[in-house]
Amino acid sequence: MSSGLSLAHEPNSGVPHGKLAMWIFLASEIMFFSGFFGAFIVLRNSNLEMFSHSASELNPYLALLNTFVLIGSSLTMALAILNLQRGNKKNYQLFMGITILCGFIFLVVKTIEYSTKFGHGIFPHTNVFFAFYFMMTGFHALHVILGLIPMIFMLSKSFTKAGYNKPVKVETLGLYWHFVDLVWIFLFPILYLIFPAHH
Repeated sequence: MSSGLSLAHEPNSGVPHGKLAMWIFLASEIMFFSGFFGAFIVLRNSNLEMFSHSASELNPYLALLNTFVLIGSSLTMALAILNLQRGNKKNYQLFMGITILCGFIFLVVKTIEYSTKFGHGIFPHTNVFFAFYFMMTGFHALHVILGLIPMIFMLSKSFTKAGYNKPVKVETLGLYWHFVDLVWIFLFPILYLIFPAHH
């Protein structure tokens, strides 16, 4: 009976289950965001003047700052993973802490941007452009928050007596964080840079 229940013959991909699950999740997220981008481009081409005028209300300099912040955070996340793999606890804590800080800086800048829009009477229902702007950037900001939660947990655990020595889990989270960075790299030019009103 025990031999019949053995799973030893099952194929092994060599990829940790958590990392494989993350790849599958990210693939579904790519399709989700692709739908946003596709709908935005179609509507933009049908309402170019309105989209162009609305985009001129955005602040590309704050968005550029956030772009550098997220790109930097991807680098520090990679360095955190590398140092955890090498057993360098102090450097892991340093680079993970910087990554978390970058995530919060991104959210603060986005909050400033949102509050400025609200102060000027611009809301998601103002027009189609701003409906997409708030929906896409808000959904992206939610992904940033969801990434920060496990980061804070992993960093705080590293300060305990038991420590945190699970580089595969941190690497899996790193895949998610790089995806968040990649999505913003697409959002930045599509929303802030491609309209004639910015010239």
